[in-house]
Amino acid sequence: MSLDALIGATERLLAVHGPTLVRVAARSIEHGLAFEAPLRVRVEDFDPALAEPGACFVTLRLRAARADEDDLRGCIGSVAARRPLIEDVAHNAFGAAFRDPRFDPLRADELDRLDLSLSVLSPLVPLPFVNEADLIAKIRPGVDGVMIGDAHHQGLFLPSVWAQLPAARDFVRHLKRKAGLSFEASLEGFHAERFVTAHVDAGCLPSGEPLWRTG
Repeated sequence: MSLDALIGATERLLAVHGPTLVRVAARSIEHGLAFEAPLRVRVEDFDPALAEPGACFVTLRLRAARADEDDLRGCIGSVAARRPLIEDVAHNAFGAAFRDPRFDPLRADELDRLDLSLSVLSPLVPLPFVNEADLIAKIRPGVDGVMIGDAHHQGLFLPSVWAQLPAARDFVRHLKRKAGLSFEASLEGFHAERFVTAHVDAGCLPSGEPLWRTG
């Protein structure tokens, strides 16, 4: 299946089940506040499509006084589909709130300013390249997520990173830095894989439905 077909299938999944995934992510964060553990979901209680193996990233941001001041509060995800998607969402939502090493654990008094979004990943597809220039030429700005790695280093950028790094050369150079390499380091001996994502956030909930419970 092509990448375009994969993202189309994922977008259709989220069009139907996006609100359910957002609710489960929110409930898992609330469960974490109360019990310091992710929500344990009963896979059989959900649509079979959500019981299929899936991989997602959950991103949390705190709303600030101005829209352009929104601050990242946590982001945790899975690269490969190793468990049912509904379980992956619950675990990664908890991880984004309480296990992101860049941030202190989420506090209950932050919930009313917290925005939640998630990206569901397509399967990783090998991206053969002969050198860095060839890799830069083959990735699709604004579309592809990319993972590079070897036996000792690994780095991954979601497609959303293109908003901050719209030039393919900058995208790859910063991805190298994330993998623990210098800008000047050669990618000889590395492999690359690409993927696409479909995105859903709290805005998909029915109008007026609160994301967070109040009691």
